Amino acid sequence: MLKKAVLITLAAVALLLLYAATRPDSFLIQRNTTVAVAPDKLYPLINDLRGFNTWNPFARMDPSVKIKYQGPASGPGAAYTWVGEKSGAGRMEIVESTPNERVRLKLDFTKPFEAHNTVDFTLQSQGDATQVTWAMHGPSPFVSRLMTIFFDMNKTVGADFEAGLQNLKALAEKMHPAAAKSP
Repeated sequence: MLKKAVLITLAAVALLLLYAATRPDSFLIQRNTTVAVAPDKLYPLINDLRGFNTWNPFARMDPSVKIKYQGPASGPGAAYTWVGEKSGAGRMEIVESTPNERVRLKLDFTKPFEAHNTVDFTLQSQGDATQVTWAMHGPSPFVSRLMTIFFDMNKTVGADFEAGLQNLKALAEKMHPAAAKSP
């Protein structure tokens, strides 16, 4: 009886591992919102990492987080490292920046696990408003593919992106109320 239970358990684990191996080897998480200000008012809140961390939900969720800024204040080369109890440790650096259109960042996690991803913020003018898209993409190694069987990263991290975009919207529209009230 015990032998049969062990064989069934081993077969189930083998099937689970095989299933994980068939999952995509990369991922994309993406959310967007419309903010009632022009791209030139929104861009500085993304392209300057100190401004970014005033609305970044990941920096806000860990009161123990220690952030150290490096390089220029904004644009390519601007970077910061973080260490926190909830947020782990890592580094984020702006690697590309097109004024009022796009900011690309390199995101490297070192704790609780190692991961190397790309983050893109895209701004599309819609008259006096801006559609902001926050996307993160990168490789999905085998362990990540196995974890996503039990943990929906798109849903969980996507909810954080949605919260962050709402923080950004509230901040930008508060900073530029005349722009936000324009028809």
